[in-house]
Amino acid sequence: MGSIENPRVSIDYGDLGSNSKPQSSEGLSLSMNHPHNQKEDIDGEDACFVYINDASKTNERLEFAGNSIRTAKYSIITFLPKNLFEQFHRVAYVYFLIIAILNQLPQLAVFGRTASVLPLAFVLAVTAVKDAYEDWRRQKADKIENNRFASVLINNKFVLKKWKDIQVGEVIKVHADETLPCDIVLLSTSDPTGVVYVQTINLDGESNLKTRYAKQETLSKIPDKEPISGLVKCEKPNRNIYGFHATMEIDGKRLSLGPANIILRGCELKNTSWAIGVVVYAGRETKAMLNNSGAPSKRSRIETQMNFEMIILSLFLALLCTIVSACAGVWLWMNREKLVDIVFYHKKDFSKPKVDNYNYYGLVLEIFFTFLKSDVQMYDEASDACFQCRALNINEDLGQVKYVFSDKTGTLTENKMEFKCASVWGVDYSNQQTGSSNEQDGYFVQEHGKVFRPKMKVATDPELLRLVKSENDTEKGKHVFEFFSALAACNTIVPIVIDTSDANEKLIDYQGESPDEQALVYAAAAYGFMLMERTSGHIVINVQGEMLRLNVLGLHEFDSDRKRMSVILGFPDKSVRVFVKGADTTMLNVIDKSLNINIIHSTEAHLHTYSSVGLRTLVIGMRDLSALEFEQWHSSFEAASTALLGRTAKLQLDSNPEGVTSAALIIDGTSLVYILDTELEEELFELANQCSAVLCCRVAPFQKAGIVALVKNRTSDMTLAIGDGANDVSMIQMADVGVGISGQEGRQAVMASDFAMGQFRFIVPLLLVHGHWNYQRMGYMILYNFYRNAVFVLVLFWYTLCTCFTLTTAINEWSSVLYSVIYTAVPTIVVAVVDKDLARSTLLKHPQLYGAGHLDESYNKPLFWLTMIDTLWQSIVIFFVPLLAYWGSEIDGPSLGDLWTLASVIVVNLHLAMDVVEWNWITHSAIWGSICATWICVIVLDAVPSLVGYWAIFNVAKQEVFWLCLLCIIVGSLVPRYVIKLLSQFYCPSDIQIYKEVEKFDDDGRREDGLELEMNEVR
Repeated sequence: MGSIENPRVSIDYGDLGSNSKPQSSEGLSLSMNHPHNQKEDIDGEDACFVYINDASKTNERLEFAGNSIRTAKYSIITFLPKNLFEQFHRVAYVYFLIIAILNQLPQLAVFGRTASVLPLAFVLAVTAVKDAYEDWRRQKADKIENNRFASVLINNKFVLKKWKDIQVGEVIKVHADETLPCDIVLLSTSDPTGVVYVQTINLDGESNLKTRYAKQETLSKIPDKEPISGLVKCEKPNRNIYGFHATMEIDGKRLSLGPANIILRGCELKNTSWAIGVVVYAGRETKAMLNNSGAPSKRSRIETQMNFEMIILSLFLALLCTIVSACAGVWLWMNREKLVDIVFYHKKDFSKPKVDNYNYYGLVLEIFFTFLKSDVQMYDEASDACFQCRALNINEDLGQVKYVFSDKTGTLTENKMEFKCASVWGVDYSNQQTGSSNEQDGYFVQEHGKVFRPKMKVATDPELLRLVKSENDTEKGKHVFEFFSALAACNTIVPIVIDTSDANEKLIDYQGESPDEQALVYAAAAYGFMLMERTSGHIVINVQGEMLRLNVLGLHEFDSDRKRMSVILGFPDKSVRVFVKGADTTMLNVIDKSLNINIIHSTEAHLHTYSSVGLRTLVIGMRDLSALEFEQWHSSFEAASTALLGRTAKLQLDSNPEGVTSAALIIDGTSLVYILDTELEEELFELANQCSAVLCCRVAPFQKAGIVALVKNRTSDMTLAIGDGANDVSMIQMADVGVGISGQEGRQAVMASDFAMGQFRFIVPLLLVHGHWNYQRMGYMILYNFYRNAVFVLVLFWYTLCTCFTLTTAINEWSSVLYSVIYTAVPTIVVAVVDKDLARSTLLKHPQLYGAGHLDESYNKPLFWLTMIDTLWQSIVIFFVPLLAYWGSEIDGPSLGDLWTLASVIVVNLHLAMDVVEWNWITHSAIWGSICATWICVIVLDAVPSLVGYWAIFNVAKQEVFWLCLLCIIVGSLVPRYVIKLLSQFYCPSDIQIYKEVEKFDDDGRREDGLELEMNEVR
């Protein structure tokens, strides 16, 4: 704690005036400025004219929106076309729509007309029902919001009126604990000084109270008792929730209005009986609604990549059809003389081979997230919140996130701060904290027969307690006294008295904008400096049992430019003192250079020690002001506060430039106003990319989204945004993956998110564990589904080439349908849901393993083409081994068809089994059970006399060559893949494969302790 250097006192401190009369009309918390703030006035083109208590004149040119809001995505008319348009962004859906249309033509039909439409219709219907339900919830919330009631001044009386009917220009009255229906400029409040306290939890996620002010010139006007009129000339609606620039003309006076004079829609009135204001922005033009960009449609990166592969496969199928058609044409020409004798040929049309079946992956995702939600380690008992998946189609993106955008520190710390240690005049008090104090229940105050206690107890230092109680006359004791006086006085905390079960005992709850301030005031109370009362003109502190009333002569709240807060207080002995607190870099620059250098060095050393152990630090200073100094400050302040041009600059003469280090970039919202959507964006991106972290201070919601867009538009890497308040909605919706934290900060972030959870710390297992697992599973599942369907299609294609290019098939039509429904579907779903390539503990212990998603190890183009080559090889083996083995024999088509069906099912399931990492009874049942189910289905189908191929399996299975063919097919199909897989893992293993082996060592009783592995570089 030190003195403040003289030159810095001249203009920095205060905004409330002198002689205990507050200049509350300014409320100078101007930490973020809109470009309009730099203008001397708002010109006609940029201005909105609001006539106070005259809505008809205000809206005669229909410039303003009504107060009705709409966040729903669809209407009854637009739902079907809009929803289908969004769903058909998936190329797979377009492909199967074309197939379904072609199947309606008898000449091209492969399946029945209805059967070809049902699978796609089912998938579209399921998604549409889900989207409709989500939108119905939005419409329901909109209806409730629009039909709430507010008190509106009509014919000099306040009457209830629905929110949706409120118009710009009307005067409304809001009572305690009510929510603001629109953006209003304050006219008067129940507090005689014009101050009002609001909670912005629905706007920016902060539960602390903030102060707003009515102009002194309008305080005395009570609209329901005397007519009120005037003109507010304000800037056009914009998304800057921290900035507002306007003027008010009333009673022949022209008053300037700033952010402290407006209350935004969604704020709640607290600790104030009532407030009256004029509506300046309504409905979709309110700042809160302008920051709501609506529910976006998101698609995962793998799905986007899969669209390309689907186009390739569609072109490949078209090529196969072209080959078949061309070959058929040549064959028909060459055998045109024989066609009269081939009666059968005239009974069949030809065009296309059998196509692969579509599998609804949404079922897999539903099952997977049922497992994920049941993760007890991601359950928050305090808020009774479990993990929620609100977007099934982007879950694999959790495993590929490169950039994380988080809300401010409050999201990380839950806005809970605790006073830990202090250095006063170079003396460290940090190693002897005990319980609450020597007294059982901590410090308390007795007044008028009642006991007042702080709501929160704080651990105290015995030495500090001794000094504040018994050594006020010593130099060390005086410094400690001044230190705790500063903690209790230099803040914007509002003490709120709370009743308890004991009528004679009250609790004091300290509410304010900053959790840091709350922690410091509670600490001061624990040491006997209890803040009892605060108005805009004075504060009352109980100091060791004695009431001390201090007049507030000037107040300048903390902002990101000055990085400190200052207050000028008048004491009962007529002395005037300025108290300042702020960041160490700023405070140490304004310290009195005549101060003992040893004290400064000791303080700096203590600050370094505190910050090294992860504590947040703050420097506090105080000095006396002479009457002449105070008068000089006051006159300078008056001149600065009445200026419109450069008002912010004049009030903040010594703002400190933001610093950039090799590790972090710090930038504020004011700077972003001039950077976003300009040519400077590219420079900011290049600079930010060289830093490991970027801190954005005091930014508006749309700026948060702008920062996310800055990265998304310049890189293909995945982005994730996480927040807990309504001000995070735009950022959450803009990011590839949005995560909302459900808790005390409202539900807006959760409703807009793709995933929701109870605590920020759950982001670690969500990404490192579930994100990794899901990316690995989904990437493999997509490739495997391409493979298993393509194998079957190619077997049918090879058969077409051997049957004069007709559409005849040896495989039973029922088996063709059941192949993707029963024979191979269940193992795919089970493995995609329960298989884990690495254990949870391994993934948490080695976060570098998350880099597999950044490297696209599980799904990439080389892997896709390698899978297709393997598919082509396996289809050749499956088809041609039986064909050559039975060449020249009298075996019929259905018998060969049963062999090809069984061989295909066995091979694709064994292919899957080779890649399973974690075997359990479910996996065993699914894979071996599917093979058994295939045998049973083939036997049952061949036992039905009315079906083609009656008794075929029984006839062909009697021959040894049948079993020999199955064995040769299995070996010939899978051995090459096994060899390539073995060699690749042995000579160039990935990090995942290495740690699979490490886990085997652990399972064998050998530990990996001391094992050092060099992992692949992730860019």
